[in-house]
Amino acid sequence: MKKLSILCLCAALHLPVAAQNFSDYFEDKTLRTDYIFTGDATRQEVCLDELTSLPGWAGRRHHLDELPLAGNGEITMTDKATGTVIYRTSFSSLFQEWLGEAEATRVKKGFENSFLLPFPKQPALVTVSLKNAHQEVCASLTHEVRPDDILIHSRGTERITPHRYMHRSGSAEDCIDVAILAEGYTEAEMDVFYKDAQATCEALFAHAPFDKLKDRFNIVAVASPSADSGVSIPLKGEWKSTAVSSHFSTFYSDRYLTTSRVKSIHNWLAGIPYEHIIILANTDTYGGGGIYNSYTLTTAHHPMFKPVVVHEFGHSFGGLADEYFYSDAPSPLYPYDKEPWEPNISTLVDFKSKWQDMVPEGTPVPTPVKKSADEIFTAVGVYEGAGYTSKGIYRPATECRMKINEAPVFCPVCQRSLERLILFYTEK
Repeated sequence: MKKLSILCLCAALHLPVAAQNFSDYFEDKTLRTDYIFTGDATRQEVCLDELTSLPGWAGRRHHLDELPLAGNGEITMTDKATGTVIYRTSFSSLFQEWLGEAEATRVKKGFENSFLLPFPKQPALVTVSLKNAHQEVCASLTHEVRPDDILIHSRGTERITPHRYMHRSGSAEDCIDVAILAEGYTEAEMDVFYKDAQATCEALFAHAPFDKLKDRFNIVAVASPSADSGVSIPLKGEWKSTAVSSHFSTFYSDRYLTTSRVKSIHNWLAGIPYEHIIILANTDTYGGGGIYNSYTLTTAHHPMFKPVVVHEFGHSFGGLADEYFYSDAPSPLYPYDKEPWEPNISTLVDFKSKWQDMVPEGTPVPTPVKKSADEIFTAVGVYEGAGYTSKGIYRPATECRMKINEAPVFCPVCQRSLERLILFYTEK
């Protein structure tokens, strides 16, 4: 029996079919899918904006039908002819964060989102799903991708942004490719940007587990020029013309530095192999932000730059949650009756899926915080206070890079999670 007939039979019988080799379904190209996530706290929608073809595929070529982490959203690509799941990935978005803000109860907004998928050889169906805080699908869109669609915009074959590798371990196919993008640097300031990008690279590889797995990464600095030097600070009435239009005061939080112009980020990177994105802002004002499988954006000239960029990369690359807290009130992001998908916090609803195996037998819950220097970052327990609230959510260690800037390391649980993710992306 021909392979296609077997696949069709399995699809008709609703039997699981394992994803095939990468080359069975995909070209060595990237499909960039642009969407608008829109709505308010009551109702959300996903709208298709644009499809783009990019040269080469820098992502994984194995574990194609598996999710690295659950995320707050999911993309599934299926082969249209057979119904076979041929690729899955997960993400979070600024839009979903905004839904927890009071503003979302008063007005509808739309947010740009762009994702990188392998380019299918045959017609495929792509489903994008958004999940709420209870991890229930609250909005979804399924659309067809036809490889011969003349309206798929081809980019990245000319006018490629100047770039320079800070660290190169191998081919884009074999390594995790991280692009560092310039924001608020004029053409005359690009030497400063390259120095900041090198400092970013050094800060990242100073932390376990990145230090011992640095040969699995390529890091490229991309010199996207801005008309103005610096970035927008609305609190001061300062608005700048910059490469990706970032600004502080996201959601009216003064130090939250993000951009909603996601398409411009990816346009600057077209033609350069990349999977994960760090954006350096040319300012000494404190702030930043990191969104899982979207981007890290952080100030480059504040004294806390190095720990902050590593912390935010923990969010955007590793899907790690914030372990700090500032209120007794429950967080709208983490209801107590659900286990968070982030690997480093827990409501204890499904603690076995987290770091229960790393907690010494007899450890009290909640675990008293450690005081000694040799335990404060390393003693794994069940410490109450994480995910922005001091009650009902737990973290693995007294202090960690995901909790305070002064922590020199990720805690053992975060380290294990990051290592697992790196291996997922780089090992068959």
